[in-house]
Amino acid sequence: MKKTMISVSLAAALSAVAMTSVAQTAAPAAAPAPTPDWTVTGNATLISDYRFRGFSQTNFGPAFQGGFDVAHASGFYLGNWNSNVAQALYNGASLETDLYGGFKGEVMKDLGFDVGVLHYLYAKSGKDYTAPIASAQGKKIDNTEVYGGLTYGPFSGKLFYATGDYFKTAALYKAPKKTDGTTYLDLSYSQEFSGITVGAHYGLLSLKNNRQSALTLATDAGGAALPKTVGDFKLSAGMDVGGGYIGTLAVYGTTEKGYFATDLAAAKSAGKTSLVLSLGKTF
Repeated sequence: MKKTMISVSLAAALSAVAMTSVAQTAAPAAAPAPTPDWTVTGNATLISDYRFRGFSQTNFGPAFQGGFDVAHASGFYLGNWNSNVAQALYNGASLETDLYGGFKGEVMKDLGFDVGVLHYLYAKSGKDYTAPIASAQGKKIDNTEVYGGLTYGPFSGKLFYATGDYFKTAALYKAPKKTDGTTYLDLSYSQEFSGITVGAHYGLLSLKNNRQSALTLATDAGGAALPKTVGDFKLSAGMDVGGGYIGTLAVYGTTEKGYFATDLAAAKSAGKTSLVLSLGKTF
């Protein structure tokens, strides 16, 4: 009798354990958190020399840069980016503000596209500032470009088209023909190897109507017209140095080092080959 009761009790216990195990197995897994429709990210960078399309914007000095991006799950995005610049280069403005918006997505697997518009704004340019070149006095500087690009794996290509006088180049020098239609082609490669992100870039600027005699930037010291196009390159290596901060070492250079000056007064070669260091973070 005692042995029978023990057997029954053991059987009941084992049955309860089995029922509990089945219940636990059958319980549905927790659903993953839904992806938000909107995302907001920010970025900040300290760099030893701000290079734009190969040319120094800060007289080879440091810059603090930062901005933010707002993106929708559909592919639509808006953003803002800012950097200090040399006042003489932008007619008294010491801050560059970029405003942009566009749409990106995939044409097929691994092949993406990006189209949009970008406006460069230089607050207070031309105001309360004595320009080193008389024709530039009181002139406001800005620029608007539309762009379209493709990405495939680590490779990307993007073409920018200026819808107006390119950074007011013709207006600054009182050139009769504007530089509307200036283009810039950006070809880039970026890939991570063992924690180090290696990058390579080549750009080609084609300045419309650049050979007008009024454009002093299009004539070298010997009086010969410079080429209509100028290329720039960048080779870089970056890695996480801790806390999500990315340290990058890059070499910048151009095919025509004196195509643009460091500012409206200096004749120094703004496109000379240089080593540039930066420390940045996205949050």
